[in-house]
Amino acid sequence: MKPARVESVLVIVTRQIGDVLLTTPLIHAARQRWPEAAVDVLGFEGTLGMLRGNPDIRELIATPARLGWRGGLRLARRLWHRYDLALVAEGSDRAHLMGALASRHRAGLVPARGGSNSWKRRLLDHAVTLSGDLGEVHVVQEKLQLLAPWQAGALEAKLVAPPSQPLPTALAQRLARGYVVVHTPSMWPYKQWPLEHFRTLVGLLAAAGHQVVLTGGPAAEDRATVDAMRGAAPEDRLLDAGLLDFAQLAGLLRGAALYIGPDTSVSHLAAACAIPVLAIFGPTNPQRWAPWPAVPREQVVRWQRRSSVQSVGQVTLLQAELPCVPCGKAGCEDHRMSRTDCLPAIRPERVAQEALRILRAPAASQVPS
Repeated sequence: MKPARVESVLVIVTRQIGDVLLTTPLIHAARQRWPEAAVDVLGFEGTLGMLRGNPDIRELIATPARLGWRGGLRLARRLWHRYDLALVAEGSDRAHLMGALASRHRAGLVPARGGSNSWKRRLLDHAVTLSGDLGEVHVVQEKLQLLAPWQAGALEAKLVAPPSQPLPTALAQRLARGYVVVHTPSMWPYKQWPLEHFRTLVGLLAAAGHQVVLTGGPAAEDRATVDAMRGAAPEDRLLDAGLLDFAQLAGLLRGAALYIGPDTSVSHLAAACAIPVLAIFGPTNPQRWAPWPAVPREQVVRWQRRSSVQSVGQVTLLQAELPCVPCGKAGCEDHRMSRTDCLPAIRPERVAQEALRILRAPAASQVPS
């Protein structure tokens, strides 16, 4: 059953930062469908920074990852039937319960299998079954299917990056024209390209005349991967961007000639900033999780499951030439701290060769916005 009028929408995405950014096409499409409606977003504390300044959003509602019963009661009171429609953009039990509190009308993502699926489906006016890590539907397109009952035509699948904010003066003054941003950290070891590979890549880019700007977050692990690049190139061609918020990082990315990084949220942000992106993928299935390109709205985005190199729009993706790629697992041992044999197999010389090809291409600085 559809709501008679939609004047307020709550989008629920209680997952990681990259998942939040990949929900912006859904948020944007909801705002396009109901231009006068207020669209709010509910997510975990520390994950909503990617959405600050987003013109499609009225309010960001941050909740702790662990609510406790008092926190749960406060949130329930705040949400209780406040919205005409709730869009549950993930499959967790908690997200679906929050959707049930927020509105009498709900559309949501439901896992293909699970003991809680039956009650989730009963709560929903419209259910979309998750494809899973080895599925063929990209998560951006999957989330957009939540609006299918209310949308007759094609939806614009547009990632919305944060608006740029000025960079620290000391950093801005040292940036050279045509700099390349290289993001060395990954959240989990099974997604981490070897640091020695990054060092070799940085050296090759610098030797070709390009300034390399390193990015990373405040976590000790991130800082360690950035610090490990010291001495990989002459000082005038190697720059640590330091700690930037998402708006500053977006500004840094928008000025870059190329971004190179692994399967991480910053790679998705770089793609949303409409610059050339070179992504290094290991066990992750690109059909589901490749950076979403800044393509014209009429263009269909289709990634291949396996290809040593493939490009869609301004995004180029590299994978190892191994028969197990992509396995869709958390590394070879299928846990977050696992080793991953496919990532070391992507040699830095190969990444550098592809990067220099992109930098030489006439369209490298002319991608759709």
